[in-house]
Amino acid sequence: MKRILLSLALLSGSMAGFAQTIVSTTPENKNVILEEFTGIYCGYCPQGHAIAQSLKTNNPGDVFLVNVHTGGYANPGPGDPDFRTNFGAALASQSGLTGYPAGQVNRHEFPSYAMASGATAMGRNFWTVAANTILSESSYVNVAATANIDLQTRELTVYVEAYYTGSSPVSTNKLNIALNQNNTAGPQSGGNMGSNYNHMHRLIHFLTGQWGDVISTTTQGSLFTQTYTYTIPADHNSIPIELSELEVIAYVAEGNEEIISGNEAVMTLTSSFNNEIELAEIKEIENTCKTEVTPQVTIQNNGMNTLTSLAIEYSINGGAINTHNWTGNLSIGESEVVDLPVINFTPQASNTIDINIPNDDDNTNNSGQINFDEALEGSRNITVDIRTDNYPTEASWEILDSSGTVVASGGNYTGPQNGGGPNAMTTISTTHVLPASECYTIKLKDSYGDGWSYTNSIQPGIAIKSQGNIIYNKDVGNFGSELVLEGAFKTNTTLGVADNDTSVISVYPNPAQDAIFVNNLDNFNIEIFDITGKLVHSAKEVTKEQAIGIGHLENGVYFVNLASKTVTYTTKLIKK
Repeated sequence: MKRILLSLALLSGSMAGFAQTIVSTTPENKNVILEEFTGIYCGYCPQGHAIAQSLKTNNPGDVFLVNVHTGGYANPGPGDPDFRTNFGAALASQSGLTGYPAGQVNRHEFPSYAMASGATAMGRNFWTVAANTILSESSYVNVAATANIDLQTRELTVYVEAYYTGSSPVSTNKLNIALNQNNTAGPQSGGNMGSNYNHMHRLIHFLTGQWGDVISTTTQGSLFTQTYTYTIPADHNSIPIELSELEVIAYVAEGNEEIISGNEAVMTLTSSFNNEIELAEIKEIENTCKTEVTPQVTIQNNGMNTLTSLAIEYSINGGAINTHNWTGNLSIGESEVVDLPVINFTPQASNTIDINIPNDDDNTNNSGQINFDEALEGSRNITVDIRTDNYPTEASWEILDSSGTVVASGGNYTGPQNGGGPNAMTTISTTHVLPASECYTIKLKDSYGDGWSYTNSIQPGIAIKSQGNIIYNKDVGNFGSELVLEGAFKTNTTLGVADNDTSVISVYPNPAQDAIFVNNLDNFNIEIFDITGKLVHSAKEVTKEQAIGIGHLENGVYFVNLASKTVTYTTKLIKK
């Protein structure tokens, strides 16, 4: 995604020459600014978010939230979104927090509730009582703000007024303006939503810098006004910034601490066009061996008129153009994810999908394309390498054929639980012979519901190998209870030699004439395939060292597949 450089311009304000227009001059009680320190791998953070949201819901117009992603629980693993900012570490350090989630209410120290002596940070159980205390106190300053976003230029204009109904005990105050984004999907341990946890009030920028801009006149009857303009980038840490999901919180503090009061800016969106639709995003399609795909696009209304219908054209590899007639209701700035009807195609080594929206007032953002490759191919004899997190008993997987039948599976592995340490788990390998030459889907499962989370030592995931070559590899994270990888790889008619034979198990004698035996494995099923992949002999519930007759087989090379409840093993056999 294209990154746009940030720009910030401050237009000077003063106490004189401006008439109060939006702020109240009547003395009021303080409003609450709850700055919550959170992350994406924070098991108790969803509880904190619920407590904070309840405070906001129960005190409309008086409680405002700023969620600051910082600390170890906010560190992203490979493929995870990075919600951190340049401001979080300093805020957390000043708060004196000793754990997560933590929160500070108006950056005020509540000695009875503080996480540590002198700290402003509190555990989530104390946020409500602290907030109620602040809400009952009188404020010597009232704050009001408006904000406008131009959808074409992405310029944000914020106008702030602060009226002093009393005099501040300090000669200067500081104005802070936080820019938050709502409704961002991402991982969250304990949220039971995989990577689709809904992150709200997420801080992405302070227009006024780390600790705010100075207000130099703070006596009773003073009016401070200021206007800020800020060009909103397309993304923050490669996470798209959705203009319709932004909110602006303005608050006044006595210094770097002790917020007196604040307010949320009244937000408006404007456009230079009446009818302007943007093709905001085309979802990536992973390599696939399927012959049909379902493109997914995001459309956004950047015009003043409400959007109720739209034609979306799409094609693959330069083929026939399909048209989807979307209907709905999108006001200015609103967007919607649209699943286009399935499109069939003949797979090529590299494939291209073109999307186009017919004419509107501005055609510069109406089209786009994505590319994806055909999935790799291997023999029917595969090795499955599973990289679990530190809870292997929760992990399981399945390989399904094109009819949805499970043809290979594994899971519920033994290994370290909590306390095993980040380096405790390693890759678990099993070998399998797939029944046919076709396109296969992989299904990953987690019984706890938080996927296979990233650890310091490994990136969980799955790899499929065929004859020593990796034909599929996928890193995963907090995918929830289940992740389906459609058309992940395909196999041909070849039945190759196993990639990772288990040395403890053996089939003997080899070469053999009339019978074979298996040691170190009991109560197993056996399948013998010829070199073309044809099943020529099978037996169930075979016991250890039981004779398995092969005298009826022709001389040649075969592949023996053994499967018990815990082990799958394949090896080559020569029949003389």
